[in-house]
Amino acid sequence: MYSYLDFEKPIAEIEGKIKELRHLSDDSGVNILDEVSRLQGKVDRLLRQTYSRLTPWQKTLVARHQLRPHFSDYSAALIEDFTPLAGDRLFGEDRAIIGGLGRFRGRSVMIMGHEKGADTDDRVLHNFGMPNPEGYRKAVRLMRLAERFDLPAITLVDTPGAHPGIGAEERGQAGAIARSIETCLDLRVPMISVIIGEGGSGGAIALAAADRVIMQEHAIYSVISPEGCSSILWRSAEHAREAAEALKMTSEDLLKLGVIDAVVEEPVGGAHRAPETAIERVGDAIERALAELRPLSGGELRSRRRQKFLEMGKLTLG
Repeated sequence: MYSYLDFEKPIAEIEGKIKELRHLSDDSGVNILDEVSRLQGKVDRLLRQTYSRLTPWQKTLVARHQLRPHFSDYSAALIEDFTPLAGDRLFGEDRAIIGGLGRFRGRSVMIMGHEKGADTDDRVLHNFGMPNPEGYRKAVRLMRLAERFDLPAITLVDTPGAHPGIGAEERGQAGAIARSIETCLDLRVPMISVIIGEGGSGGAIALAAADRVIMQEHAIYSVISPEGCSSILWRSAEHAREAAEALKMTSEDLLKLGVIDAVVEEPVGGAHRAPETAIERVGDAIERALAELRPLSGGELRSRRRQKFLEMGKLTLG
């Protein structure tokens, strides 16, 4: 069943009327196609108007929508013969990050990413997309494997952040994230990262220090969640909307700041309304990025990638 967001209430009311009319037509044989067509046109206009002026907080809600496609949806649609590889060879398997080998549009690649899960049981299994240290150590292992076999590395980012539990800290969460970022910056193969939902804190950048960082139109990418920022600055999560405005976490803001390299337009109404279209567009963006990076040598890729991130945050004193 489709779940409407708070700001979609006018759309929900009209779509409810469309369902009632279709049900009436089925029961009575009355032809109500003209009225349904008129209402559907109104829905389309409302969707375009609403989604063309989303606030940062509303984009946060869209990025977290339960029907938004997850890593498993992208890998199933874009990767042929996907073979998952498990474990960090030190502690165990972390299901919050899935990764493995496969073929993307005819080319062998290593792909990995955060998996939030589709329903309650699945979300618990994948720890809501919040990795433990072993998840990041697995990512490092797979990135090095990609380098060994000269395969492009593709990462899909969708996490509220790394798991903040005591066990994770005891097993070296901060160090695992740091080593994952270090590995991203050190790779001598093309690396492409796509923010497909939430890109939260170091837990996201651990898989996103890439040659090309691509972001879906209504995804978010930030050093902290709006609720977390609000709790720190205002001692309450009630100011999350204000925090979302200040964090500059939308694709438009991040493209202007040079933090990301490209934005993938989502279907009208968000990726959750037309997942197949959204996934195909992401695939096209990855293909374009691979074509740009393919001619570069390993040393050049590594040097450019490092310089790109060193340039971020530089201040020019006038």
